[in-house]
Amino acid sequence: MTAKEVVKTFYSLDLAKDNEAIKHIHKDCLLHWNSSKGYMCSDYKMIKERIETLKKAFHSFNYKLSHLLEDNNTVTARYTIYVTSIEKPEDEEPLAHFISIWEVKDGQLYRGHEISQLADENSQNLNSFSEIKV
Repeated sequence: MTAKEVVKTFYSLDLAKDNEAIKHIHKDCLLHWNSSKGYMCSDYKMIKERIETLKKAFHSFNYKLSHLLEDNNTVTARYTIYVTSIEKPEDEEPLAHFISIWEVKDGQLYRGHEISQLADENSQNLNSFSEIKV
């Protein structure tokens, strides 16, 4: 599987429902994340805990890719996360926009660098994340 296929497979998961999502994460993974709330670096254990926590908060947690670019074993993804919360199970809502750069090693996500910002309901903004050929 190419690095692009590895990343695309991960981003096709519904993290709230998939019980094997962690198998896509390398045991030596480090994820560097810059969000609107600041910087965080997560290892495998922290990522696993975060996945378990979101399963308790959401009925669904899906990625909608707009861009997926590959350069050898490094893949850049641009996407919006859409969620259905426990409190509002009838509404899927955009949660945040991301750009992530992943290094793939041994067929798993190994080194990640992400930047995100909370999503809003602005249609022009959401349309800018419409799927392009990935």
